Amino acid sequence: MARTSAEPNADIITFRIPPALKTAFAEIAREEAKPVGELLRDLIRERVKQKERREFEAEARRQSLIIAKAAEDPNSDEAAVMRELDANFDEFARDLAASEAAADAKRSRKWK
Repeated sequence: MARTSAEPNADIITFRIPPALKTAFAEIAREEAKPVGELLRDLIRERVKQKERREFEAEARRQSLIIAKAAEDPNSDEAAVMRELDANFDEFARDLAASEAAADAKRSRKWK
């Protein structure tokens, strides 16, 4: 009987591992009540996601360094955006502090 896969047109990968490692991995699969193949696919997907995440973070850092360099000029658009963000953050911080103070006052009245 032919094997079926949730993913049509799936490729097959064959590789060698030491018997002890295979046994240990099979035990994990048994404990998790999953087929070994499913666990291997999950590991591969996770590794691919990690690589994509690292690449994304590297690109974001590269772009942020470019923007930070451009923002050093106080007349640049980037510097104007940074000033606006700073002002928004300061306003948010004041609102948050006021909300926390009000909540603290309410809690202290409740416990008196």
